[in-house]
Amino acid sequence: MREHVWGTGAATGVGSMPGTDAREAARTVTGSLEHLPYLPELPARGPGADMIGRTAGMLVELYARLEPSGWRVGDAPGRDTRRARSWLGEDLDALEEFTQGRTGALKVSAVGPWTLAASLERRGGEAMLGDAGACRYLAESLAEGLRAHLAEVRRRVPGARLVLQLDEPSLTAVLLGRVPTASGYRTHPAVDRGVAEGALRQVVGAAREAVEGTSVVVHSCAPGVPFGLLRRAGADGISFDLSLLTERDDEAVGEAVEAGTALFAGAVPAVEPDSSALSDPAGSVMGVRTLWRRLGLSPKLLARSVVVTPACGLAGASPAYARAALAHCVRAARSLVNDPE
Repeated sequence: MREHVWGTGAATGVGSMPGTDAREAARTVTGSLEHLPYLPELPARGPGADMIGRTAGMLVELYARLEPSGWRVGDAPGRDTRRARSWLGEDLDALEEFTQGRTGALKVSAVGPWTLAASLERRGGEAMLGDAGACRYLAESLAEGLRAHLAEVRRRVPGARLVLQLDEPSLTAVLLGRVPTASGYRTHPAVDRGVAEGALRQVVGAAREAVEGTSVVVHSCAPGVPFGLLRRAGADGISFDLSLLTERDDEAVGEAVEAGTALFAGAVPAVEPDSSALSDPAGSVMGVRTLWRRLGLSPKLLARSVVVTPACGLAGASPAYARAALAHCVRAARSLVNDPE
């Protein structure tokens, strides 16, 4: 069984946090999560702090500006690119302040190549997804940008063991041909699964080359996560919304666990549904235990294979709930260690 850098009984967040204060977000995340803190995203600050704008600011020799319809590639870096890079720098400053001397795992995130291709527009207004050559160029640009980003994080927190999360909420739609064109009357053709896997493998490989020992997790909060494809592309972990998992996913999930792939199970609501939502940590991961029994997996693998997370990002939550949700994830993960049966 593969030993992961975040250890046993870990919990983490998906990425986004409420509010606009980078220092407060970094303080909350690092103070709540011992095994796997992360670099928070604060989309409430506006365009460029959102996940697409933030990752667009990382691209190399490819620039994006904000149009009424969304992010669109341009010829040179403009104010939107500069703003995205400035906010990322602010976030890194805050993270560095609260992770001095850290030697454990530390997670950063970026949008993956296929969600980026489905979200970034070409000059004519259509998504880059509709041009195979543009998709290849985008994957190359992203790979180079992530090399630089990970090297910068390593420089700021030299003792950390880096974990890169690639956010791919649109990947399933890309594979099924469900991404709409600009007109909304048609959809882009499905991308061949081998092509999709190849681009992901390219980005995963670049991350590992940038900083030796980097682990890669792919996150999707959409139904129908392609577990097998992500595992073959080299993902060390797969992050998903536990409530969207069905028995149709059992075989692929079981194969992933047996191959040593970690499951980042989104078991805690990302927004507060009612006052009792965080009253029972063990109950929050009952779905994980049920899955384990259904697959016939060894209970000894449970806390080593599963990282507990919120179902998605916490940007839509109140600051108080976000703090409580992360603490609840920690307690729920601990319950898997204390009672693996």
